[in-house]
Amino acid sequence: MMMRLSGPRTSIAQGDVEVFSEFEDGGEMWTGEGGRERRATVFFENKFSTPPAVFVSPSLMDMNNQGAYRAELVAESITETSFDVVFRTWSDSRVARVRAAWMAVGEIPFSDDWDVN
Repeated sequence: MMMRLSGPRTSIAQGDVEVFSEFEDGGEMWTGEGGRERRATVFFENKFSTPPAVFVSPSLMDMNNQGAYRAELVAESITETSFDVVFRTWSDSRVARVRAAWMAVGEIPFSDDWDVN
């Protein structure tokens, strides 16, 4: 899917967020097994006109090196004001901490917009 953006409405927001850190306190991501998930909600500094396209990538993945790396990092629940960074792992993977870099691209409100409602 392609999103067409026009000049003065185009906006890019970006940042970096810690999704979790569970090594120090023996949290489930580090000590558990099976399917596990952690979420971090990111709020945009300025509201988009419509939900933007959001890209996430790992900026830090601290994982145990004794087993396979099983991981999924995605953006979910994207709205004009926020989204969730979601990290999932499964089986016997042990994950100490994860941080994610993100970028949102979309349209922002423009002074010439009319609110017909």
